[in-house]
Amino acid sequence: MSTSAQFSRRHFLRTASVAGTSLIVSPSLSAGGFYRGKPNDKVVVAIMGTNSRGAFLAKHFARIPNTEVAYICDVDERVLTKTCASLETQTGRKPKGFTDIRKLLDQKDFDALVVAAPDHWHAPATILGCQAGKHVYVEKPCSHNPHEGEMAVEAARKYNRLVQMGSQRRSFSNVQDAVKKLHEGVIGRVYFARGWYTNWRPSIGKGKEVAVPAHLHYDLWQGPAPHRPYRDNLIHYNWHWLWHWGTGEALNNGTHELDVMRWGLGVDYPSQVVSSGGRFAFNDDWETPDTQTITFTFPNNTAMTWEGRSCNGYDSEGSGRGVVFYGEKGTLVYPGANSYSIYDQKNKLVKTVTDSTPYDATNTVSPLEQLDALHLQNFVQTIRGDASLQAPIAEGHKSTLLPQLGNIAYRVGRVIHCDPTNGHILNDKEAMKLWSRDYSKDWAVRV
Repeated sequence: MSTSAQFSRRHFLRTASVAGTSLIVSPSLSAGGFYRGKPNDKVVVAIMGTNSRGAFLAKHFARIPNTEVAYICDVDERVLTKTCASLETQTGRKPKGFTDIRKLLDQKDFDALVVAAPDHWHAPATILGCQAGKHVYVEKPCSHNPHEGEMAVEAARKYNRLVQMGSQRRSFSNVQDAVKKLHEGVIGRVYFARGWYTNWRPSIGKGKEVAVPAHLHYDLWQGPAPHRPYRDNLIHYNWHWLWHWGTGEALNNGTHELDVMRWGLGVDYPSQVVSSGGRFAFNDDWETPDTQTITFTFPNNTAMTWEGRSCNGYDSEGSGRGVVFYGEKGTLVYPGANSYSIYDQKNKLVKTVTDSTPYDATNTVSPLEQLDALHLQNFVQTIRGDASLQAPIAEGHKSTLLPQLGNIAYRVGRVIHCDPTNGHILNDKEAMKLWSRDYSKDWAVRV
């Protein structure tokens, strides 16, 4: 399956194949080499999707010295108006607003696109941004399905763009230190990691087909996803739990823990994936599992497990989210913020590294607001040529692929086996049908 083709700027060309789809762009739209200005040069940013996380990103990008948020793109005109007004109050400068990402990308005078739209938009917008000559900051997960992730990686390479995924923990100083110590052998050979996320999410009920609100450009919200009727319990958040647009808790939050576990274990692609769970808490429209475990086995004789409990917020290890690394000589516990502890073989505490930054594990916008901002600063500094990306798209794709494989194993109901050199599913046609997806006739794809 080729990943060399990219999304078209104005439209997608239709396809008759799902597993073999790839996305097309015009080579003439590539802007050439990286923008490498002087460290004090202004970096101009556009934000796509600002109802929740995007509003946070807009506020914090605007706080970075000599960085301007010049454009906001949102399909909800009320959200668009609110965000532009908020930024005008914050900075004294009102951004220009758009509802259509294609019209935004016609603007030549900005350097970077920030993508915080729903999951089904992450890879398409990333590819469009690269094609238009923009660097891209894309929130996790970087794609809705594995094939899109591969194409996002290829777009960054082909168009020579900087693309950072929002794996913010890669920029947390104490997490960096913990991973460094793991690699130096502080607990001996690390062979297993366990991660978790918990929350008390309510039922989303059973939605009804109703008229689209006048302030919402629903066709643009659906974009590349095949279009479905509007329902009154879909927007702005519950799409996370519907396979058509969302990716479930495993990618909504699990991507963070899985990224830290993969980083700490020093692994890339698994050889085997198994997952179980279900929608247990309520009988409603929620399709993805509210309770899920995923176990990955890697070819270097290591493994990891992630547990998600969307509807029961009981802490594990005293935290609503986190990771534990198990080694030959001890254990390292990372409770999800910017602290960690090391224990010896007799479970005696050897060392604790703490951070007093306020932390709320169940905050759906930013559990660690002050630390998250460091990841945005790293992106801007890299555009200026002053740093290197902490979470480049090639690494982001690997960490996104893990929960995607977990969801595929869950949906087909069996163990899936993978090529450990690239994560591709082996000898399972049913599972491979979920490697890609169909696209809207208005934003269609072809090989």
